Amino acid sequence: MKTISIRDAHKAFTDFLRAKSHSNATILAYGKDIDQLASFLEELQKNSVHEVSQDDLQAFMAKMANTGYTPKSISRKLNSTRTFYRFLKVNEYLTDDPSLLVSHPRYELAPPRILKPTEYRALRDAARNDARMFAIIELLLQTGIRIGELANLRLADIQGDNLHISPFEKHEERVVPLNRPAKESLHRYLKIRPQVQNDHIFITKSGKPFLVRNIRTAIERYFRLAEIENAKVNDLRHTFVAHHLKHGVSLVLLSKVLGHKRISTTERYLQYVKERGKDTTTLTDL
Repeated sequence: MKTISIRDAHKAFTDFLRAKSHSNATILAYGKDIDQLASFLEELQKNSVHEVSQDDLQAFMAKMANTGYTPKSISRKLNSTRTFYRFLKVNEYLTDDPSLLVSHPRYELAPPRILKPTEYRALRDAARNDARMFAIIELLLQTGIRIGELANLRLADIQGDNLHISPFEKHEERVVPLNRPAKESLHRYLKIRPQVQNDHIFITKSGKPFLVRNIRTAIERYFRLAEIENAKVNDLRHTFVAHHLKHGVSLVLLSKVLGHKRISTTERYLQYVKERGKDTTTLTDL
C-alpha cells in the first residue's frame, strides 16, 4: 500500500477528474467538498489518508449538520467522499474504504417545479423584445435540452427540422426535433446575430460564446420580470417533460429526446402528471 498525505491525495484526485474530462462544475464541487473534509481532518491532526477512520468521517458529516447544511447537501458531500475514496482504493493508497460504513442522511426529494402555461407564456412575453434570450428560452422549453448543451450549440447543429446535440459532460450525442416555435425563434435571432467567425449559435455582442453562467443569470432575470416565483432554469426542462407526458408521448421517445441514460429517470415524472393522454409518438408545441 502506497502512502500519501490528505492534501496530496486531494490534488491527485482533482487532477484525475480533469484527466477524465469531467465538467468544471463537477470538478469544483468535488474539490470544495474534499477540501472541507481535508480541513476537518487536519483539525483532528490526521495527515495521511490511511489514518482516517469511519468515526472521523461520521464526525465530519455531523459537523456539517451542526453548521446548517441540509441533509441533501450532506448526502452530496458523502457521495463526493465516496468517489474520493474509490479513487484512493483503485490507486492502492488504501485497502479498506471507511466511507462505505457511513450512512446517508434521510431526506425527501422536492418535486420538480413545473411551470403553468400562464407562467411560461409570461416568460416568453417578458423576453419577446430580446431575440437572443427569446430564442434561448424557447429552445429550452420546446426541446428540453440542458443549458450546457444549449451553450455548446454550433451553427452547423441546426439541421433542418432537427437539432444535433454533441456529446457533452458524458451525455451521449443525439438528435432533437425542432418544432415550429423553436425554428421561428432561432431564425429571428440569427437575423440579428453578430457576423463573426465564432460558430457558437449563442454569442455575446463582442462575438464570444455566451457562457452557461451568464445564460442562467439572464434567464433568472426574465423570471423576475415575468413575476414567476421560485423558478430556475432547469424548470424549463421539467416543464417540457411534464407537458409531453400529459399528452401521452411515448416514454421511450421522450427518454431519447431528453438524453436520459435510463428510462426510469423519465418515468419518475409520471407521479407529477395527473392525467396522461393516449399513447403517441408525436411531440407537441408548448
